[in-house]
Amino acid sequence: MTTENTITQYQGDVKIEITAKDSGFTPFNGHNKPKFYGRRKGRTIRKAKTTLLEAFLPKIKITPDSVFDKEKLFGVPVNEVALEIGFGDGQHLAGQALKNPNTGYIGAEVFQNGVANLLTLITGIKEGSNIPQDIKLIDNRVDNIRVFDDDIRLLFNQIPDNFLNKVYILFPDPWPKKRHAHRRFVNPDNLKEISRIMKKGGILRIATDHKIYKGWALRQVKENGNFVWTAKCGNDWKKEPADWVQTKYELKAIREGRRPVFLDFERI
Repeated sequence: MTTENTITQYQGDVKIEITAKDSGFTPFNGHNKPKFYGRRKGRTIRKAKTTLLEAFLPKIKITPDSVFDKEKLFGVPVNEVALEIGFGDGQHLAGQALKNPNTGYIGAEVFQNGVANLLTLITGIKEGSNIPQDIKLIDNRVDNIRVFDDDIRLLFNQIPDNFLNKVYILFPDPWPKKRHAHRRFVNPDNLKEISRIMKKGGILRIATDHKIYKGWALRQVKENGNFVWTAKCGNDWKKEPADWVQTKYELKAIREGRRPVFLDFERI
C-alpha cells in the first residue's frame, strides 16, 4: 500500500514504488574540503604504473589552470563532453573514449591504483614493457581523455554551467547501512551541482547492483526535479544500454547473483 513516505512512479506499464527508507541526507558541515570516505590507495603500485603516474598523468591531468572549453581542454576538438565520476579501474572510461573519438571524456577518480590502471589501458604500457622516454597513447586512440585524480566535489566549481552532455555514476559504493546514508554520492548537494553543469537534454546514467541504492537514487533524482527518468519498460533499465561497455566489476556482480540496473535520466 502506498503511504505518505512512498513515491509511486510509472515507467510505461511498470509500477515502481520508492520508499523514503534511509533517505535522510546530512549536508557537509562547512569545511573547505569535504570529507572523503573510501580508499585512496590499495596494493603497492609497481614500477610501470608508477612511471605512468609520474611521467604521463601530468599530460592529461586536470589542474586549477585547466580551461573548460571543449575546443581547448582536450588534445583534439570534440563535439560533446562526458564526465565519469569514480571510474574505478578505467575500463568503461577507456572503452567509451575509444568508441567515441569525437567526444571528450573527463574521468574523476580518487583511488590511485585505478588511475594507474586507466593509464595502462590507454598507453598499452604494462609491467615488463619497454617504457619509452616520451610516453604516448596507443596508436588507435585520440587525445580525448582528461583525468582529475581527486574528489570530484573539489572540481565542481571549476566546471561551467551547461558544459556536459553526459554524466556517468557507475556502481558507486552503496553504503547500505542507515547510519552511512549521508556518505552516498547521489545526494541533494551533488545532484544540484550535476544538474547545473549538464546541458538540457543531456543524460545522467546511474548503474548499481544494490537494491537499496537503486531506490535511493530514484528518489533522490526525482526530488531534485531537474531530470526525468527515460525508461518506458523494464528492459530499458534492467538490460545494458546499447552503448554500454562492460567492466570487471559488473561481471563479478552478475557471477555473485547481483543483478545490475541501468538508470538513465534526461536533464530537462
